Amino acid sequence: MRFVWAVVAFVLAAVMIGAGIAQRTVFQGPTSVSQPIEVTGNAPYVLIDGAVLNSHEGTQTLRVEDSGPIFAAYGRTADLKNWLAKADYTALTVKAGALETTSVSSSEPRADGEQPITPQGSDLWLDEFQQDDVLVTPLKLPAGMSVLVAADGVEPAPRELSLTWPVANSTPWAGPLIVGGALFLAAGIVLYLLGVRHVRRSRGPRRKGLPLAVTEPIDLAVDEESKGVISAAPTRRQLTRGKRAFVALPIVAVSALVLAGCSADAWPQFGSGATPSPSQTVVAPKDQESPVVTQAQAERIVDSIATAVAAADEARDATAAATRLDGTALAARETNYRLLASVPDQKPIAPIASGALQVILPEANDEWPRTFFAVASAEGDGAATVMSITQRDAWSPYKLTYAATLTSDTKLNLAPADVGAIPIAADSPFLAIAPGELAGAYADVLTKGADSEFADLFDTADDAFQKTLDQDRADRLASFNQTGASTGIMTFAAAAGSSAPVALATLDSGAIVAVTVDDVDTVTPASTDAVIKVENNPVVQTLTGVTQSSTGFSTTYGNQLFFFVPSQSSKERIQLLGYSSNTLSAKVIG
Repeated sequence: MRFVWAVVAFVLAAVMIGAGIAQRTVFQGPTSVSQPIEVTGNAPYVLIDGAVLNSHEGTQTLRVEDSGPIFAAYGRTADLKNWLAKADYTALTVKAGALETTSVSSSEPRADGEQPITPQGSDLWLDEFQQDDVLVTPLKLPAGMSVLVAADGVEPAPRELSLTWPVANSTPWAGPLIVGGALFLAAGIVLYLLGVRHVRRSRGPRRKGLPLAVTEPIDLAVDEESKGVISAAPTRRQLTRGKRAFVALPIVAVSALVLAGCSADAWPQFGSGATPSPSQTVVAPKDQESPVVTQAQAERIVDSIATAVAAADEARDATAAATRLDGTALAARETNYRLLASVPDQKPIAPIASGALQVILPEANDEWPRTFFAVASAEGDGAATVMSITQRDAWSPYKLTYAATLTSDTKLNLAPADVGAIPIAADSPFLAIAPGELAGAYADVLTKGADSEFADLFDTADDAFQKTLDQDRADRLASFNQTGASTGIMTFAAAAGSSAPVALATLDSGAIVAVTVDDVDTVTPASTDAVIKVENNPVVQTLTGVTQSSTGFSTTYGNQLFFFVPSQSSKERIQLLGYSSNTLSAKVIG
């Protein structure tokens, strides 16, 4: 009976293993589907719409073939179309379930002498790829994203493209069938061994049975070589060797079969396997626009700015710095380069911090200009840097307009980076003070102190800049009085800077506002006969080009400031978050 059950187990094992292997081979079907794309015309760009990329489920693999350089990038569809307004391109879309190719002409005329736009390095791209002859890249883009393909932006775009998607053809019962068959195979082998052992044992003497036949005596006379014990059973060594060889085969077979069906898609999947942890959710209003950058995009932009400015600093090249700096941030470096060339003990402005960003607050905006705030850690034990970075139009790079060292530990309620912050207009009436009036109000406080009508709006207890400015003014006055008290008069005043304010909302109806305030010290003669000399002031002498004046001198220091401005209904005061201060200019009063 044991042999019968062994045969049944062998048959079941063969059927189950065969069915499992068949599911993973002959019955599995294709693992991917491809869509070849042939581009006609000589347009320098091809735009693959998100509808084409998502015409099949799963990740997309883009393959482009051409002789020479190949460029590809992806980003928001609206951004790519805005960027392509100055170029001709071929648009690939889906209409009525079929791939449709359309030639699109440029809608934005280029200015006289303007060079053709080039795609490499644009800050609009979420990512870009470059390769010669063949470019293959996996993608996982939602419907709102598109892909841009080009050669170099001047030559015709590559003509041979294809998209490939994986086909979901998992075989969840292949694994159980193969493993189950392996178990039946093992059971059959055990039953077979038990049957063999039973048969062998049954050959021994029995107490009852038929009469034995007449036997002849056995001739024990044998040769010397054949002497020994006559036995029907094999030796112990033979038994052991045979048993090892017999049992080793099923162990190897079972291991191979188990490994053959161990891939994830060969097994049933029960549940998601992950339990999300509760977290605070911020839902953007339906009419709110998209954040202008992602975390990775912002870090790449800041790294590019830091690299370009570092090169400009080394060469003291203001023109190179202007490719990534604007406003007071650029004006301060232009002045610093002049001073470094003439003043031996002049210190350079600190380099732009880069790397992983602690905080990113992008503006929610689909138009231009676009801005985002970022906080970057400083090297070593230094304080972090807060920056405001702006892009003027789709074809311009993002430029750093404000940079300051954080001096406050104020905790702010900021929107997540994937939601974005609402931009606040300069004349907004919903804050404690409109962003456009903040610089002038603070300048009045710096000039008049507690007598200013705006003094009660600001938290002066945590204002590191005001304390530093008061001490700096006292030091400058003491230094001047050592030599010029009898012939001149030094006065101080502050005024709103020329840079436009930038304000992004926080979740508690307040806003982070970046402004510039100019601190101006003026030295004038005490009488008409007096002359103001600056022989001991190499900064003023370098910037003005003269050593004395009968009318006096004025020196302007540019201060980049970040504030938290609460809502109009809040009882909080305006708090200074960080600042930086640099010499901007000096001139002869006239």
